[in-house]
Amino acid sequence: MSPPRPPRLIEDGAALQVDLAEGAARFHALWLRDNDPGPKTRDPGSGQKRIGVCDLDLETRIVAAAWEEDRLQVRFAPGDFTSVFEAGWLAAHAYDRVRPRTPGWTPSHLKLWEAKDAENLPVETFTRLRQDETRRLAWLDQIRRYGFARLSGAPLADGAALEVATLVGFVRETNYGRSFDVRVEVAARNLADTALGLEAHTDNPYRDPPPGVQILVCLANAVTGGGSILVDGFAAAQALRAEDPDAFGRLARYPARFEYAGTPGVRLQAKAPMIALGADGELLGLRINNRSTAALTDIPYDEMAAYYAAWRRFAELIATPRFRLGFRLEPGEAMVFDNLRILHAREAFTGAGARWLQGCYVDRDGLYSALAAARGERAWAT
Repeated sequence: MSPPRPPRLIEDGAALQVDLAEGAARFHALWLRDNDPGPKTRDPGSGQKRIGVCDLDLETRIVAAAWEEDRLQVRFAPGDFTSVFEAGWLAAHAYDRVRPRTPGWTPSHLKLWEAKDAENLPVETFTRLRQDETRRLAWLDQIRRYGFARLSGAPLADGAALEVATLVGFVRETNYGRSFDVRVEVAARNLADTALGLEAHTDNPYRDPPPGVQILVCLANAVTGGGSILVDGFAAAQALRAEDPDAFGRLARYPARFEYAGTPGVRLQAKAPMIALGADGELLGLRINNRSTAALTDIPYDEMAAYYAAWRRFAELIATPRFRLGFRLEPGEAMVFDNLRILHAREAFTGAGARWLQGCYVDRDGLYSALAAARGERAWAT
């Protein structure tokens, strides 16, 4: 539906005001010229820009603008260039909005959860996801929204994690290989390769960047104990912010240090805040892994005691039953989770039987790409 009033040139043509379904919005002439969707500006095949910022004239002005149904025609000078924009596209990309955001905000498409909220999420089957693209996309969207998803019926053979990865995206190889086994080893290179319980953590905080998605497939589980636990770290972080904004701010402001040297010839190191925020305050990710945290040397002396208090309180929140979703993985079952949001933990286990999980890492971009392509998206939408 066309806006009720014609567009209005403002600031001597340096900007344009239009009425959209969501209300009036202003757009700069330079921004509109830069985002022209036509073939002279963007390659029709790839959608990539054919012009650079240095090709834009800083004196660009709008000399005329008019609606034709739900398409806005804009004529620029100098150069007498005309662009056409869909009303829906303008509404989705309007930046003339007052958006007061508290540091630690999350996009509306994310569903933050506590244990009681996530107990009954559906568990898909491996075969069904391979055969039904609609179901696969819905399952991937669950990972995007809730940060994790589960499945059953995975292959019970070496290479199972890589098979599940074909449903998600592109495998990221590390020093552990394209895939890795989690089972008791005589000479363990990681505490995960013991029967000890593991605190809730994100994997590989000592990498830059850490892996975005983790897959763990159960191939055997004949032990007593060894239950799996997932925690929505974003929900816990927002609980910390609500309870103690200063504590949240310290964990987001000061970088921690992380290190791994458990494999000969490997020494991985990274420095980043435990709570990562974007430039606009968006909660982007977490690095929480006590056993891989190195000496903290980037926090001022006068802040160190308060930093430790903040860290401990965050760890206490993460450990409360309120946030801990527990379940037992049986052979053929798998969990796939966002490693920058969801913390995972394990109960200690005993017994003469075997517990064997196989895992791998997948970059987030493959998952996001599949969902965006299915929705026909071509640009960011918040």
